[in-house]
Amino acid sequence: MPAFEGIAANIRNFIHWSQLISVFIALLGGVTATRPLLAQDHTMEDDHTPAKLVAMVQDATRKYFNVNDARKAGYGPFLGCVTGPDHGAMGVHYVNGALLNGELYADKPQALIYEPVGNRFRLVGVEFIVDAATWLKSHKGAPPVLEGQVLQLVPAPNRFNLPSFFEIHVWAWRHNPNGAFVDWNNRVTCEQGSRTGNEKRASLK
Repeated sequence: MPAFEGIAANIRNFIHWSQLISVFIALLGGVTATRPLLAQDHTMEDDHTPAKLVAMVQDATRKYFNVNDARKAGYGPFLGCVTGPDHGAMGVHYVNGALLNGELYADKPQALIYEPVGNRFRLVGVEFIVDAATWLKSHKGAPPVLEGQVLQLVPAPNRFNLPSFFEIHVWAWRHNPNGAFVDWNNRVTCEQGSRTGNEKRASLK
């Protein structure tokens, strides 16, 4: 998958430089100190039993409530905060370039999604991503399915300037009235952030 490998390399380089800049800022004392998280900041608003994939993602990602821990694990901001074309938003995607390897595991999402609130980030969900051409070639034309959920095809060209890929969002930490696996979430916004997605932020307390 030469085209997608090139994109993955660009993402990794982007994340690498973002992390170096963050370290430099930290040395200057310009980063807001991380404060403890409160449990209610990352609980779902409804009381029904979550789908199996949602529960698995929750178990795998609660360790990333603090965005600085996500950075240490290899995740970094890609582009900026993503708003829907006519409603809702996704947030800021923190992508792990090493996981863009054409494999799918429920406990290893390729992207963590954070909602910017002031100068902090709140974890709201994840996105699983695989290159379409590579996946279809190695799986006899069958689309990817993760724990019973079929990933959606995003054809090229697209707003992210990526080759065609399959993806699915899992809103593990922010209830989505339209469904836990729907791309756009009307309860997520890009309007509360005060800085760009490329700056290091502490987790939301």
